[in-house]
Amino acid sequence: MDRYAPALLCLCLGALRAGSAAPTTTGTPDGSELWGYVEVRPKAHLFWWYYKSPHRTSTPSKPWPTILWLQGGPGASGVGLGNFLEVGPLDVDLKPRSSTWLQKADLIFVDNPVGVGYSYVEDDSLLVTTDWEQAADATALLKALAKEVPTLQGSPLFLVAESYGGKYAATLGVSVARAVRAGELKVTLAVSWPSILAASVVINLSLFLSQQDVYNFLLDSGMDPVSTDSSPSSSSPSSVLQALRYSTYLGSQLGDSSAGSSNTIDGIMNGVIKEKLKIIPKDVRWVEVSNAVYYALIDELLSYGVNVTVYNGQLDVICSTDGAEAWVQKLKWDGLKTFLSLPRQPLYCGPGKGTKAFVRSYKNLHFYWILGAGHFVPADQPCIALSMIGSITQSPAS
Repeated sequence: MDRYAPALLCLCLGALRAGSAAPTTTGTPDGSELWGYVEVRPKAHLFWWYYKSPHRTSTPSKPWPTILWLQGGPGASGVGLGNFLEVGPLDVDLKPRSSTWLQKADLIFVDNPVGVGYSYVEDDSLLVTTDWEQAADATALLKALAKEVPTLQGSPLFLVAESYGGKYAATLGVSVARAVRAGELKVTLAVSWPSILAASVVINLSLFLSQQDVYNFLLDSGMDPVSTDSSPSSSSPSSVLQALRYSTYLGSQLGDSSAGSSNTIDGIMNGVIKEKLKIIPKDVRWVEVSNAVYYALIDELLSYGVNVTVYNGQLDVICSTDGAEAWVQKLKWDGLKTFLSLPRQPLYCGPGKGTKAFVRSYKNLHFYWILGAGHFVPADQPCIALSMIGSITQSPAS
C-alpha cells in the first residue's frame, strides 16, 4: 500500500497514564503507519490505525495537527468506512485519493466502540450501552496512544466525527476536558482555542437511526434524485452492487454473496487489509455496521470555551440540515442569539465559480452548510471538505 497512506478537542498531548493493559502495536518499517489494539477494559479491545502525513511541516506557532476520526452508526467502522470511502490515503480500489485529509494532518482511525469493525470483546456483556461508556473507553485509548504514537507529543489533536459519531465526540470531548481540569491528564493546550467538531450532528435520534441513506444510494447507483439526466441504466452491475454494499441499510439485506469480492469494502477489509495488518484475530470478521453495538447502545463544551463546529450536507436525509439547525437553536449558550443573527458567508473551492458552501461563525461556535453533499460530505464534496478541515485545524499546510 501507499505510505501516505474527524466535536474536536485540540490538545498537545503530554505524558498520559497508560490503558488498562499493554497495547499491541505494529506498523510499517518506516513508521509512516502504525496500528494495534488497546485493551481499554479487561477483555475489551479497541483497534486503531495511524497514518503519518508525508506532507508534514511545522512551526512553533503552528504545529502539525492530528485528526482522530470517529464513525457514526452507531456501530459503523471508522477504520473501514471513514478511511477507505472518505478521507484516508487510499480508496476502496486501493488507489491514491487526491483529496485525502493527510494533506492537512496526520490521521488516526479507530473502530469505536468495542465490538465495531476489527475491535472486539471476549464477552458480549462488555459491549457499551451508553455514550459515556464509549467515552471512557476512548479516553483510555488516547492515554495509550500518547505513548504508542510518538508524533502525538506536541501535536494538536482533533476529534472529528460523522453522523452519530458526533455524540461520541461530544462525550469524549467533555470526558477529556474534565480529566484535564481534574489533573488526571497532563496535557498542554494548543495556542488556538481547544476545538470540537460534531459533523452531521444527529437530532431527534429515534427518527433517524432506522433510515437508510437514500440520497447516497440513489447517487451511487446513477439515479441522482437532483439530476435531470441520470437513469438506472447509466450504472454498471458492479457499481450498483457497490452502492448496495455502501448503503448501511440495504447492504445488510444482501447477505454475504459479495463479501469475497476485492472491489467491495467488505472484500478488502476481510481480505488484503486483514492480511496486511496481521494482528486481527482469525475469528474477528469485519462488518460495516455492528448490529450488536447498534442495539446495545454541547452546551458544556461551549462553556469550557471549546470551539464547536457543525457541518452538514445540504442533501443529507439521515441527519438533515433542518435537524442540525434545530439542535443549534436549542443551545443554552449565552452567545447563541448573536450567532443566529449573523449572515452566512459563502465559500468557494476549485476551478468553478459557484458557491460550494456557507459558514456562520461567532466566538467558538461555527456552522457549515455544504451544498450538493449528502450524508458523507468528504466523499460527496472532497474539495470543500478538505478546505474546511484545513481551516478548522489551522493546518500549516498550504
